[in-house]
Amino acid sequence: MLTRFFYMLREGGMKTSVTELLTLLGAMKQGLAGTSVDDFYYLSRSCLVKDETQFDRYDKIFAAHFRGIEDAFRSLIADVPEDWIRQLGTLDLTDEERAEIESLGGFDEIMKALEERLAEQDERHEGGNKWIGTAGTSPFGVGGFNPEGVRIGKQQGGGSRRGVKVWEQREYRNLDDSVELGTRNIKLALRKLRRFAREGAADQLDLPDTIRSTARNAGYLDLKMVPERHNAIKVLLCLDIGGSMDDHVRVCEELFSAASSEFKHLEYFYFHNFVYESLWKDNRRRHSERIGVQEVIHKYGPDYKLVFVGDATMSPYEIVYPGGSVEHWNEEPGAAWIQRLLNHFPKSIWLNPEPEQRWPHTPSVKITREIMEERMFPLTVRGLDEGIKRLR
Repeated sequence: MLTRFFYMLREGGMKTSVTELLTLLGAMKQGLAGTSVDDFYYLSRSCLVKDETQFDRYDKIFAAHFRGIEDAFRSLIADVPEDWIRQLGTLDLTDEERAEIESLGGFDEIMKALEERLAEQDERHEGGNKWIGTAGTSPFGVGGFNPEGVRIGKQQGGGSRRGVKVWEQREYRNLDDSVELGTRNIKLALRKLRRFAREGAADQLDLPDTIRSTARNAGYLDLKMVPERHNAIKVLLCLDIGGSMDDHVRVCEELFSAASSEFKHLEYFYFHNFVYESLWKDNRRRHSERIGVQEVIHKYGPDYKLVFVGDATMSPYEIVYPGGSVEHWNEEPGAAWIQRLLNHFPKSIWLNPEPEQRWPHTPSVKITREIMEERMFPLTVRGLDEGIKRLR
């Protein structure tokens, strides 16, 4: 059963190795999986999955492979003799609790009363001391108190959480590295680009160096100070705005917000469809306040990482011909201007919010990819991760 599960994980794109499978088998041999499907789920996930972005994919494969296993387990329990259940049910009871159960009529009376309640009750009930429901002191239901209770329903809080199986809740779906970026995971992706350096005045205590220097100084205190650590990466972000990009406003806003918080040295500009001789900072004044691309090249050094964000979906004419812009007459084609930027900023990528499977069917995307020398990546966690590797 586990061999088939292992191959399903591999076929599903996970990087689970035979070593990790053997680790799981060893843990099961030691009894760490217990007798609960939930316990096995957590154990197997900790052994077989090493990347949190694959948790959701693991949950889907786990559900596909082990579907119905709990029903099979319950069918085995149903075949256990009733006297065994009686014996197991009283193992953890104190003498006082056993005496109180007998005073209520014992196991047979409780089960008989349960059948009668099920026949009579026709709606949900909460509280009270008779009907099947939640809270209260009825012997039947969940979340209440009775010394001889029959648990019916899902226990909230500290219960087993089997009303909806743990793996079917898919609480890690927004960490999946194949989905669009979201506020929860975008910062984690961007942090891989960070590079810390100490800059500015020496105003922070360097404790390790202070200890070493004091020891060398025969115990006389010798304070050592260092500048504060800052993220030294410099990013130049160019965002396509308007037209077909209106469909991607949310993810672009999240990307911009995360980049603003992660990078101290961040500069941003806007363009429409493709880059021409000028960019702008404020979309409300895009026609009156523009910054020339040559000025950008002269102002920002080649140590900046250049990131274009756009769907690259337009007429090919807008890229390769003079006058191709839909907003103004451009003396030189956009391809010439973007090439100047690429020559000055050698570390550059293009992030495309359009699904990657659509790219081959859009000629302008193909042209843009060729200009970018195939440094175009989908705007997903995986795409951003691959793009950051190129920038580094």
